[in-house]
Amino acid sequence: IDWTFFFHAWELKGRYPAILYHDIKGEEARKLFDDARAMLQQLVDESWLRAAAVVGLFPANSVQDDIEVYADEARRQRLARFHFLRKQGKQPPGKYNECLADMIAPVRDGRDYLGAFACTAGLGIDQKVAEFEQRHDDYSAIMLKALADRLAEALAEWLHLQVRTDYWGYAGDEALSNQQLIDEAYKGIRPAMGYPACPDHSEKDQLWALLGVEQRTGIWLTEAKAMVPAASVSGLYFSHPKARYFAVGKIDRDQVQDYATRKNQPLAETERWLAPNLAY
Repeated sequence: IDWTFFFHAWELKGRYPAILYHDIKGEEARKLFDDARAMLQQLVDESWLRAAAVVGLFPANSVQDDIEVYADEARRQRLARFHFLRKQGKQPPGKYNECLADMIAPVRDGRDYLGAFACTAGLGIDQKVAEFEQRHDDYSAIMLKALADRLAEALAEWLHLQVRTDYWGYAGDEALSNQQLIDEAYKGIRPAMGYPACPDHSEKDQLWALLGVEQRTGIWLTEAKAMVPAASVSGLYFSHPKARYFAVGKIDRDQVQDYATRKNQPLAETERWLAPNLAY
């Protein structure tokens, strides 16, 4: 568990474990930490929550700013096509306008692969939260939600480790400490749809169809493409040694129009999904 973000959820900013000894925040942080560990033990002992996950690894190639995923090594049957955006602002010397599709080889450069996943640690949480709220125990309800979020992130971290070292195996000799895992000192990334490198939440629809996420895990999407249970994580796996997280940032109408064309989607709908990124 990355406890730093547990404390952030309670608006206690600072890094774990240093925050436990902070002059001002330390006492409150230690109480929260003790309560959290006690509830964590109880939810394990009494099976309050269930976890579920699905992972897929697929032959893939980039096609300009998109990535095509194929059914097998023949690469003739396309299962999905993920659409991405490129940084559009002027970059400093030595930097380029990145796009996630750059991290997958085009057909002319040979065979490549893309991973996908979805996981949750929040199955069963609604019933337990309702019990707390019925007893007017809002503190425990919030505590459980915060722990479920941390467990979902921990599950995503553990899954990624299994993928790197076993299922995909591109980093079979990896040997990192828990802190190094939290610091993402490994090769490869797992960007999520709706986050800075891939800001379009609607791309989750393709991920859900590709992996059969709802049928296999019980995680479903709202109309706004929020995941339910909320303590869920999903995204794509990239193995490129230079893969890194970045923010697409603000984009102009020409790229939005191109993106809408690639998605075969009305411009107005595309603009609605990309509203926070529009530079016009």
